[in-house]
Amino acid sequence: MLIEYDKMIAFHGHSCPGLAMGYRMTVAAMAYLAQYRSEDEELVAISENNACGVDALQFISGCTFGKGNLIFKDYGKQIYTFYSRKTGQGVRVALNQAAIPADLRANRTAFIKWLLEVDEAEIVSLLPVTIEEPEKARVMASVVCDSCGEAVMETRIGSQEGRNICIPCSEKNS
Repeated sequence: MLIEYDKMIAFHGHSCPGLAMGYRMTVAAMAYLAQYRSEDEELVAISENNACGVDALQFISGCTFGKGNLIFKDYGKQIYTFYSRKTGQGVRVALNQAAIPADLRANRTAFIKWLLEVDEAEIVSLLPVTIEEPEKARVMASVVCDSCGEAVMETRIGSQEGRNICIPCSEKNS
């Protein structure tokens, strides 16, 4: 466990409570689903936050934005949902914030140690869920923005006065 955790710290850039939270949540969910690191799109993760723990989720599960099997929903919650394409099972994993002793939050090192050692049932909540299978990643053609000249995924290009315009250029012109 510690060797993998040390590699995850190197990936993230530092050790922090958020990384430890994401580690515990992801390990628990993958064990629940009896899944291994996703080489392609066998496993899909939906993260409801964009905090440090998502780096743990990516490192451990193999779910990444680049492969299209990591979906971000900006809800600000310490919640992940994992879906196995192999079995059709899903699990929503939440961090039990109420279980964290208030005095630990002030001592970063002690807080991380506690997060890594506390009994899983005390800190992580697992809820089986049924979700519609997320669409697999698709390769899209690129279209050149007539304003900035940059290539844009065809599903993200708009039209203004008959010209292909990317989102940033469209927002500048508004």
